[in-house]
Amino acid sequence: VQLQASGGGLVQTGGSLRLSCAASGRTFSTYNMGWFRQAPGKERELVAAITWSGGRTFYADSVKGRFTISRDNAKNTLYLQMNSLKPEDTAVYYCAADRVYYGGSSSGYAYWGQGTQVTVSS
Repeated sequence: VQLQASGGGLVQTGGSLRLSCAASGRTFSTYNMGWFRQAPGKERELVAAITWSGGRTFYADSVKGRFTISRDNAKNTLYLQMNSLKPEDTAVYYCAADRVYYGGSSSGYAYWGQGTQVTVSS
């Protein structure tokens, strides 16, 4: 599967953005998906994950209650709705996919999108 992330940009503190990750192919619905982010000088970290059916989701503590991960398997698209953004959310955001792995380790995901920059100004 090939992944294309989009929707990043510059937003003020307290603002919102919705990221999208478009997947190629007809098998998107069989992949568990995740959103990761990487800030300069920091390791890549999980933001949120969702199972292939959308039946289970997981969030990093830092984004709980502010971010929502969702997917539309009919449109082959993964979403991340980000509300109440903070300067510490500034990072490059990546979407990732794997047919088996569902969790918080970046090494568990086999496929990655190219990343989209999110910058939150204070």
